[in-house]
Amino acid sequence: MFRTWVVIPMYNEATVIASVIEGLLPHFPHVVCVDDGSSDGTPEIARAAGATVVEHPINLGQGASLQTGFEFALSDPLMTDVVTFDADGQHLVEDAIGMVAKLRAENLDVVVGSRFLDDRTQLAPAKKLVLRAAALYTRITTGMALTDAHNGLRVLGRPLLEKVKLRQNRMAHASELIDQIGGHKARWSEYPTHIVYTDYSRAKGQSLLNSVNILVELLFR
Repeated sequence: MFRTWVVIPMYNEATVIASVIEGLLPHFPHVVCVDDGSSDGTPEIARAAGATVVEHPINLGQGASLQTGFEFALSDPLMTDVVTFDADGQHLVEDAIGMVAKLRAENLDVVVGSRFLDDRTQLAPAKKLVLRAAALYTRITTGMALTDAHNGLRVLGRPLLEKVKLRQNRMAHASELIDQIGGHKARWSEYPTHIVYTDYSRAKGQSLLNSVNILVELLFR
């Protein structure tokens, strides 16, 4: 028997979080949202939409929210795997379903989403260059030949999740997570994902400047 928990870090996502949760629940009945100090009523909306909500009293960053969500999921002894899913609506549920199926069918430890395995995601040339540079940096430092090291849609099996401890509270947690996956010699694979960039998601931090900040955090952590 398998049980997947979907972990959603969220911060001031009142306008979109209900639709994200409602899209997930028919396929993933166990959804935990980690609220990172929102001031716009996001936690109440997430609860009303059917999610379990854990709250940080202050804003700690996305890395801390993911770690809180991981620890919550691990408290369920029946949990077998976890999906990390963004709150801003940029991920597709069908991609998450396919990634979970791949993890189980191929007995993997982790499946990482990639925007570069098909042509569905439209990226500006400058952003594509930054993401390629981050993937190259990750390949050099971890030995993992990922095509996309900063995709927030991932599936981790329980044995690997029990070993993960994120300490990078801000955006560099994505690279820290890949570092730990590589360090544990996990069985991994990538899966093509479509990232839906909207004006809303760009305003929430999907700008080119944000990508550059990730590189800076990586280099000077």
